[in-house]
Amino acid sequence: MKHRSGEATPIKDPACESRAELARKIALFMGSAEHRATDIPSLTLHRRTAPTAPCSMTYEPSVTVIAQGRKRVELGRNVFFYDASRFLLTSVDLPVVSRVIEASEAVPCLALSLKLEMPMVRELLIREEMQAAEAPPESPGMATGETTAEFLSACCRLVDLLDTPRDIPVLSGLIQREIIYRILRSAEGARLRAIATLGEQSQRTARAIAWIGANYAKPLRVEDLAEIAGMGVSTLHHHFRVLTAMSPLQYQKQLRLQAARGRMLMDGLDAASAAFEVGYESASQFNREYSRFFGQPPMRDVRTLRSPSAPALESVGNR
Repeated sequence: MKHRSGEATPIKDPACESRAELARKIALFMGSAEHRATDIPSLTLHRRTAPTAPCSMTYEPSVTVIAQGRKRVELGRNVFFYDASRFLLTSVDLPVVSRVIEASEAVPCLALSLKLEMPMVRELLIREEMQAAEAPPESPGMATGETTAEFLSACCRLVDLLDTPRDIPVLSGLIQREIIYRILRSAEGARLRAIATLGEQSQRTARAIAWIGANYAKPLRVEDLAEIAGMGVSTLHHHFRVLTAMSPLQYQKQLRLQAARGRMLMDGLDAASAAFEVGYESASQFNREYSRFFGQPPMRDVRTLRSPSAPALESVGNR
């Protein structure tokens, strides 16, 4: 299209406009804060003004939307990059290494995280029109997907509710359902569908993952875990590794080490106390595995994290 002057009229990109609007809304709500829980229990907002050091943490079932900036997440050998054009979908609790890779004072990284409630996902899946293709058999429990204009519009309206708290009890659930609906309709929603569908192997594996998450400090017998999942040991091992990029014992170890780091850093526990609290019977084994995972012995790592000159971490422990 051209103006009478002969100049071409710029073509508006609805998705680009929605991203800019979402960034403006998050920035306005955040001010100078880096992390903020909101009056919508499942919604948190994030702001970073510089890249962060890699940080081990656990991502819960959620969708993370970046309005501005860029992040990198490592799940085993799988590496995911996501930015304003792609959201990150996490379908089960996953220990990852995460970092912000694009952020500055002038252009901070601005993001929202929305925890996904499986009953709400299942409620949508029972609708006949929601039947869709199955997830690829070897796809992990994490994926990135395109942030469409419709998806971003729903995210903007959810953030808008923070200005009218009286509307949250009635409207937040409706908007969250729309966001989940749009994820489920996308190709990336296939894994979420499989995990939410009762009886599916992915859903039964997710049951085993949830058990470890709630009982990581207890001794783990894979045979007992397979019984919880209702499948054979070798089948569980295979599906567990597909979803999480690690074995059940590796998964438990990462949860234990992350929990111990958090207790030492936040609660002031010494290394031996933290080790026994998260299920280790040997302090020396804990020190070896901690040093291998985090790069230095427990107390030296904690002193480094507390140092004013320490590089910023995205977070410590569960997101």
